[in-house]
Amino acid sequence: MSKIMSMFVAATLLVVPAAVAAEGTAERAPPSKAPSAMTPTEISAYNEGLAQTHPYYIKCRKTLEIGSLVKKNRVCYTNEKWKEVSAKGSQNARDTAEAMTSKASQSN
Repeated sequence: MSKIMSMFVAATLLVVPAAVAAEGTAERAPPSKAPSAMTPTEISAYNEGLAQTHPYYIKCRKTLEIGSLVKKNRVCYTNEKWKEVSAKGSQNARDTAEAMTSKASQSN
């Protein structure tokens, strides 16, 4: 009986802090301005206390500017927006591949 009770206490100690932490970040509002317009300091301050998997956590990526060997653009979005951007890019690629496949079969 004492073994079961100690396991219950241990499980409670593990679950309660995670629930309290999730409770504080679940009510976070999305950023007030576009993440790409925010400075790295503002992004760090906004992300403080958010899990990296939270939908409003801001991630930045640097992309090379076309036509330049040196210049890079910083693109920042929330996880939620990155998911949308990725889905849209994937859909565009599928549509293009399908259009090319159908045109190739029509020419034969």
